[in-house]
Amino acid sequence: MEHAWDAGGMGCGKLVIELKRRMDPLRPGERITVTARGPGAPHDLPAWARMAGHTVLSAEPPVYVLERGGE
Repeated sequence: MEHAWDAGGMGCGKLVIELKRRMDPLRPGERITVTARGPGAPHDLPAWARMAGHTVLSAEPPVYVLERGGE
């Protein structure tokens, strides 16, 4: 199942907290497409995803496709 979220210009701290909240209910292998226009998103969003065990399938700012990692 595909999910999408437009985070607008949300800053890093708020962005990753909200993204975690949105990814927690996803099953491993499910994807979310995030549109994030905040200035830190190109660095912070992929870094957070890797630390959280998720895969960045695509990072073409402002659009990022993440796949939920296994548990």
